[in-house]
Amino acid sequence: MNRAAVAVVATVGLFVLIQLGSLALVEPFIDAGYQTVEDPSDPTNSLLYIGAILVATAVMLAAMKFGVDRLLQGLIVFASVFLAFYVFSIVVPSIVSVAGLNVLAVLAALALGVGLLVYPEWYVIDAAGIVMGAGAAGLFGISFGLLPALVLLVVLAVYDAISVYGTEHMLTLASGVMDLRLPVVLVIPLTLSYSFLDETGPETLDREEDETAGAAGDESERSDEGAESTDPPQESDDPLARDAFFIGLGDAVIPTILVASAAVFRPGGAALLDVPGVAMTVPALGAMVGTLCGLIALLWMVMKGRAHAGLPLLNTGAIAGYLVGAIAAGIALVESLGLAPYL
Repeated sequence: MNRAAVAVVATVGLFVLIQLGSLALVEPFIDAGYQTVEDPSDPTNSLLYIGAILVATAVMLAAMKFGVDRLLQGLIVFASVFLAFYVFSIVVPSIVSVAGLNVLAVLAALALGVGLLVYPEWYVIDAAGIVMGAGAAGLFGISFGLLPALVLLVVLAVYDAISVYGTEHMLTLASGVMDLRLPVVLVIPLTLSYSFLDETGPETLDREEDETAGAAGDESERSDEGAESTDPPQESDDPLARDAFFIGLGDAVIPTILVASAAVFRPGGAALLDVPGVAMTVPALGAMVGTLCGLIALLWMVMKGRAHAGLPLLNTGAIAGYLVGAIAAGIALVESLGLAPYL
């Protein structure tokens, strides 16, 4: 029960940090001109992003298959540094500037990249995940209006279910990135002695084996230090008998896009709540709460001991919570769905 409480509280805490971080960044991102599309209300923006996800997934799987995963590691760390710079350029004061660049922000982003390459311990991975998750959700939140954000969440929930329960290629991807120590997972240690540097990752993707991997979360087993046994390995039905719990960073980022979008585009002209430092509306708060409800349900299922797709539950929770928040704020359904311009 203690391990279960640690896993739930820590995972929920990481999600909340990413959600609040994205809400703190959206207005500065807009002021800095970081919106990436001309028309955020265009639903085809979602389709382009989904296409980019499919291409990126195919490239990552191909890199693992052909043994160039170190190149993949370098590309992802570079992307992490690039994304971190967007965040640090907002939160780090521009005391020193060269050619219009915030030097301290550049150094902070580079330090994050060096940490990921040189010493990717669990707390380095998690710190990078919080920065990247908040930054990515904030950037996409200001670039996807309400309808595109909803389309994105629905399609990715279906895709995640297919990739975990059907083709299972997301499980293969999760197994590969564990070996590379990439900041695409959030790591929740369940023992004080745990080290992500010693993590070997799941040895097999057979569902009968007791691992939980992929978009919903990965878990892997390490034998106790110094312990040896000649007995055949025994399967355990308790995923919390392991030293750490893993959940995909994308599981935190994707539903948070709707949270950020609801705060930026404010369906029905919803008023900002008086929350210091963050852009918050009732629909955005509803999406936050709904995501966390979906997360708790997901963790309960994962603790049963098998792989589960995260986005079906998380995105459904986010959308349901958002709509409940919109209703509570007295917003018409067509406004909350972003359909008003088309009717």
